[in-house]
Amino acid sequence: MPSTIRTTTLPSGEAVPVLGQGTWRMGEDARRHAEEVNALKLGLDLGMTLIDTAEMYASGGAE
Repeated sequence: MPSTIRTTTLPSGEAVPVLGQGTWRMGEDARRHAEEVNALKLGLDLGMTLIDTAEMYASGGAE
């Protein structure tokens, strides 16, 4: 499925999506793992190509 998410162009010339999926609260509770994986899969299925994560989210659990 081709992505229909709008992009913007950085000064470097690289095009990046204007909308991404965040993972800030993911990885904090093992009981929610399957639900979180399904949410990420849905985002990918809908054309998301930008997933925001960071080492500090759930002490690395969101990565």
